[in-house]
Amino acid sequence: MPRHAPAPPEPPALATAPGAARSGPRHSEPASHLRAATKEPAPDAPLEAAATCTPAFEQSLADFRVFQNVECGLAANTIQSYRRDLRRFGDFLRRAGIDDWNRITPQLMQGHMVEMSARQYKETTLARHVVAIRMWLKWLHLTRRVAVDITGLLDLPKRWQRLPMTLNMERTVELVTAPDVSAPLGLRDRAMLELIYACGLRVSELCSLAERDVNFGVGYVRCMGKGRRERVVPIGRKARDAVAAYLEHSRPKLLLKRLQTGRCDAPLTRKAKLAMPLFLSRSGAAIERTAVWRIVRREAVRLGIPGKCSPHTLRHTFATHLLEGGADLRVVQELLGHVNINTTEIYTHVETKRLCEIHARCHPRGAEQMAARRELQRRS
Repeated sequence: MPRHAPAPPEPPALATAPGAARSGPRHSEPASHLRAATKEPAPDAPLEAAATCTPAFEQSLADFRVFQNVECGLAANTIQSYRRDLRRFGDFLRRAGIDDWNRITPQLMQGHMVEMSARQYKETTLARHVVAIRMWLKWLHLTRRVAVDITGLLDLPKRWQRLPMTLNMERTVELVTAPDVSAPLGLRDRAMLELIYACGLRVSELCSLAERDVNFGVGYVRCMGKGRRERVVPIGRKARDAVAAYLEHSRPKLLLKRLQTGRCDAPLTRKAKLAMPLFLSRSGAAIERTAVWRIVRREAVRLGIPGKCSPHTLRHTFATHLLEGGADLRVVQELLGHVNINTTEIYTHVETKRLCEIHARCHPRGAEQMAARRELQRRS
């Protein structure tokens, strides 16, 4: 948002223009709202088709994509998300009659953000939207397509600090061991859940793993995180056993299906198998993020776990349990692959549990409060 200019009222023509594209999720749409709340990846095509941009803007997006990929090294999912955000901004510019990038002003940006807010986007979505536009405007200035860099006048929207959803140890064990290993894909599902919790992987990192990325001898997993940053994470015995059982009993059948469907060439040599995706779908294709999300959600609902449990919940739980066990915050930052320590600091909310325990031991009335709290948790 602009620092030095007051927010102008929203132009009526932009908010109520006939045929204006409505590409954002609203609270009155249950399916879209569920995806946003649970971080399930939404389909890209309908969102992009809803926005109409000028040919010049589309060409700038194509050139900008090369910059994001080569110079910035952004992940494919991040590039795709920024593209959707920028196409909404391009649709706004088209309806406002802006075809010269030098005419983009902080006041114009303010009107666009007012329009986005009216569509009930979350603060996190609005913040990402501003980041995408700022990066695009900075690129326009670097490539001398605009004369002035106005990105310094654009602030991110204020966001509420929400504590991540985590599970206690008992619930975590129930969730990661929930898949029925006697089912056709039970061993695969069990291995995925064990690996996410054991290593704190993002779901995109899990889906991009190859068999060669798991070292059973030394006991580590090598994964490619955001910004193409590689990290090595230790893997525990239970997760190793679950992955080994999947590799021995289930993956050969899925590899055969992959060969039958023409997704790989014969013969299946050992070298070729090591380079293929570790986790495969029932058709032999690499498993998708949405499939992992559905597996976690299905098992959580079956176990009666309250809240919107997702694969990222296991990642949050991984970090929280490490801190509860006395791990250093910097170590947790390295294991999670966070660039900024501020991102990891949100997990320090577990310190409140220790404070409660100290209060219960040292304060005359603390033990009574702790006993009442435990009784309430047991009943719920």
